[in-house]
Amino acid sequence: MTLIDSHRPEIASKHVVARDFGAASDSYDCAARLQRHMGERLLAQLPRTLSASKVLDLGCGTGQFVPALSERYPQARVTGVDLSPAMVAHARRQRAGDYQWLVADAERLPLASGSVDAVFSNLMIQWCADPRPVLAECLRVLRPGGMLVCSTLVQGTLRELAAAWQQVDPGVDHVNRFEAWPALLEQVMAVAPQAAVEQETVTLPYESPMQLLAELKSLGAQYKGDARRKTVTAPGRLRRLAQQYPRRDGEVLASYEAAYITYRRPD
Repeated sequence: MTLIDSHRPEIASKHVVARDFGAASDSYDCAARLQRHMGERLLAQLPRTLSASKVLDLGCGTGQFVPALSERYPQARVTGVDLSPAMVAHARRQRAGDYQWLVADAERLPLASGSVDAVFSNLMIQWCADPRPVLAECLRVLRPGGMLVCSTLVQGTLRELAAAWQQVDPGVDHVNRFEAWPALLEQVMAVAPQAAVEQETVTLPYESPMQLLAELKSLGAQYKGDARRKTVTAPGRLRRLAQQYPRRDGEVLASYEAAYITYRRPD
């Protein structure tokens, strides 16, 4: 099988990703509706019967799921890992408990092979140019019998916003690109052929496109491609965006194409 090329040249550098999410550390939790929904679904996929002494939250951000992971596995040491020093510093300040925190690149974890019982990673790998090195690193650190649960976004996410922007600013990208579903499946199967991958469409309501844009910025999830405009968007362009964005019953809706990956390392 020929693997679909997963390299996305428009993806931001790791420095930009860490900077944007770090800048959003104070506003992240209040805006994280999608992250809470998908993280709770991931958490439900981790069986309480799993014998766990070490659990990793990879791409932990503000650490919002670290306490829940600790509650699920009270005998385990839970470590939150993130690329952004600002996010890890925020998590350390906000989350009271006997947790560990680590600033690290998900492609090069400073952890021994076979040393982790469960890896939880919610909405992180979509910011990687290629998810395969991250998935391979997760499998490397898993112990036999350990579990990986991971979520990401695929093509079609924010399609309403992308279509409206194309009417207002043709030929200019304003929305992050995500892997197509077939490409993600091939990438996952190349690293973990026994993994299960599920898809879900999550639709969230907003009062206006401006509220959607504000939420994305509050999350640090604004457009990160190299083609992004370097100046503040003109008010007239934003007004035209509001006119082009479809409404239903007075609201605007944004679609998120979610993917969930579950893998258990053979004993």
